[in-house]
Order: sequence, then structure tokens, then C-alpha cells
Amino acid sequence: MTLLIQFLLRLSFGLAAGMTLTSSKHVTSGYFRNHLYVTLGLTSLAAVLSWTNAPDAFWFAVGAALASYVGAVGWLYEKQKFGKVLLLMVTFSSLAGALMQNGFSASLLAIFSNVSSGLLLGMTMASMLLGHWYLNSPTMEMAPLRRLIVLLTVAVALRTIAASLGLWGEVTYANSFSTQWFAFIALRWTFGLIGVAILTWMAWQTLKIPNTQSATGILYVAVIGTFVGETMSLLLSSESLFPL
Repeated sequence: MTLLIQFLLRLSFGLAAGMTLTSSKHVTSGYFRNHLYVTLGLTSLAAVLSWTNAPDAFWFAVGAALASYVGAVGWLYEKQKFGKVLLLMVTFSSLAGALMQNGFSASLLAIFSNVSSGLLLGMTMASMLLGHWYLNSPTMEMAPLRRLIVLLTVAVALRTIAASLGLWGEVTYANSFSTQWFAFIALRWTFGLIGVAILTWMAWQTLKIPNTQSATGILYVAVIGTFVGETMSLLLSSESLFPL
């Protein structure tokens, strides 16, 4: 259950960060309002689950849920600056909850892994949701989606660095590995990192046409890839010396 809480808070952190970095001048307020309801659902579920399973994260999850709701109301009334402030609150509350779940004993590598994981999950989701939003508002400029895909590329690079450091440490210090471990590592890297990197490049090339509908379809697959990859990472890391 603690792994699910971690996943929910990381995703909420990254999605809120992605929306915070999206221009409200070029993207209609509905994008921010509707998808704050997504973070509301994620953090509300995290709060319910953490009440007994991860009490250190409980109040941070509650704070992120409240900020999500108030922020959505702000965007409903076109209060852009207020809405951005609430998005920042969701971002930092979700991240704090994810980091606090294991107390203050986390290593720098574990913190880097946590942050990079959330950014990868969230930037992929934010990009896909923004691509879908172009179907509702086709006259919006393409620059915000291109910017999110650039940020997604950075997130993939950071996550690859974190996973590489963890894998190097595990191979160096662990005694033995099972067949299942190798299978999970293979899936984690091929679909969750390399595959997502290729899909990100494909989405970028598709926007040059431009074709937002096709790019959104590619990003849908990338979201599945990050979900699978980060789920494998959480499962592997729970039984490993280093975050993978």
C-alpha cells in the first residue's frame, strides 16, 4: 500500500509542476481547472491510504488535496495568479508527502530518484493532457505543448541518470539476483525509459507537421510506458539496496 501512496504523490507532484510551468496566457483556464481535479483525486486517495499506512505523509496529502480544490475554484473564476500559487502549493505539498513517507532518513540518491520519478510521471501526463486539450481548443498556440515536451525530455534524462546510479550501486554491492529481477529491470529500462525517450522524440517530430492529435496518441503510449516503468522501479526499489 505504501508503494501506491508513493506513486500517487509522485504523479501529483509532477503533474502540478507541469501545469505550473505551462503558460496561462496561451492555454485556456479549463486545462488547469479540469486537471486540478485529477490532482485532487490522486491526493485524496493518497490521504485516505496514508492515514494508517503512511502517517508522515497524511497531512501533506490533505494539504495538496485542499490546494487542488481551491485552485480549481480559482481557475473557474479566471484568477490566473491565484491559480498558479495554488498549483505551486499542490506541487510542493505532494513532493513533501512523497519525501516524508519514509521520514528524514532518505539518502541524496533516494531524494533525487523520488524527484526525477515524479517529474517523469507528471511531465508525461501533463503533455498528454495538454495535447488532448488542443482538441477542445484547436486555436491555441503550439508553443506550450512543445515546451512541455522539452521538459519531458529533461525529465527522461534526469530519471535515466538516477536509475543508472541506482543500478550501478545495486550491481556493485548486492550479492545475487533472481531471474525475476532481471526481467523487471529489462521491462523497467526498455519500456519505461528507452521506450519513453523514443516516444518523446516521435511526439516532437509529429508536432513539426503539425499534428497534435497524432502527437497526443503517441504521448498516451508514453504515459503507459512511464506508469509501467515507475511501477517496476517501485517494486524493485522496495527490495533493493538502492533506488532503481
